[in-house]
Amino acid sequence: VWEPLLPYALRGALWYQGESNVGEGMLYHEKMKALIGGWRDVWNRPDLPFLFVQLAPWQYPNSKPTDLPEIWEAQAATLKVPNTGMADIVDIGNVEDIHPANKQDVGKRLALSALATVYGQSGLVYSGPLYRGMKVEGDRVRITFDHTGSGLVSRDRKPLTWFSLAGEDRKFVEAEAEIDGDTVVVRAEGVEKPVVVRYAWDRKAEPNLSNKEGLPASPFRTDNW
Repeated sequence: VWEPLLPYALRGALWYQGESNVGEGMLYHEKMKALIGGWRDVWNRPDLPFLFVQLAPWQYPNSKPTDLPEIWEAQAATLKVPNTGMADIVDIGNVEDIHPANKQDVGKRLALSALATVYGQSGLVYSGPLYRGMKVEGDRVRITFDHTGSGLVSRDRKPLTWFSLAGEDRKFVEAEAEIDGDTVVVRAEGVEKPVVVRYAWDRKAEPNLSNKEGLPASPFRTDNW
């Protein structure tokens, strides 16, 4: 299958796939590592840049609401592989259509990632906010992010959506979330001692947190329950 392409040089690879893997969880991370390693091996380019697209929300039939978020988690984990990049499209999908029509912005986000990480253009914000860490502050949790750009915003100027909190009882409650500088502070009525935060942890989630450059925050969870 590779023979027609192998005589040609590659500057990098773009990958947009994974719908049929929903339900595999972190196994998909292992498959992504194998895929990237395989391409790098056959082209004899151990540093071949590999940029991929995090899947859009969709109501996958015969699946749990968390099956797609677990694929999102596996895709985000693949950023640990050197010379990789991810375009998040949680804000430009269509929960009624597995193939959302807006491909132009998908291409633009991949191009931003390529310009910044492959071609070395400086000063570009090329990723939406990615979860960095959390700190419990009484009945609240403060979330920190990488890639906040010139600041965090609510994309539609409405209260932040799709945050939830749980205590040690593992019962998740819809949470209120507010932007505080480059962090987000989360609290929920009835959760006095929060332990875990989840964001956009549902296959239908179309959350509104982004940076001012218009790139959406990637879904995450702080637990491994």
